[in-house]
Amino acid sequence: MKRKKTKSVAADQSVQAKPYALIEETMEKKLEDISIVLCSVGDGKKRKSRLHEEVLIMVERCLFKIALKRNGHVKSAAANYLGINRNTFQKKMAKLGISRESKS
Repeated sequence: MKRKKTKSVAADQSVQAKPYALIEETMEKKLEDISIVLCSVGDGKKRKSRLHEEVLIMVERCLFKIALKRNGHVKSAAANYLGINRNTFQKKMAKLGISRESKS
């Protein structure tokens, strides 16, 4: 009896993993394009790459804007949507240059 349950759980996890795998594959393709653009921008001087930092900031800014839009620009609801503390959300909003009224 336990074997059936184990197989069922494994099958459920496999089904759940497929959408994540598809999303990750799509993101990888888009990030490849983004990295090409970001790496080609510059003044020609050799400098330490900030690609990782720049992409993380862009992704975080997009997530915050999405969370605000989906929650009627209510910060506590948007923070909850992202699974972070409201104070952390508010500090990161300021750091990312996002205002609550920002509708874009």
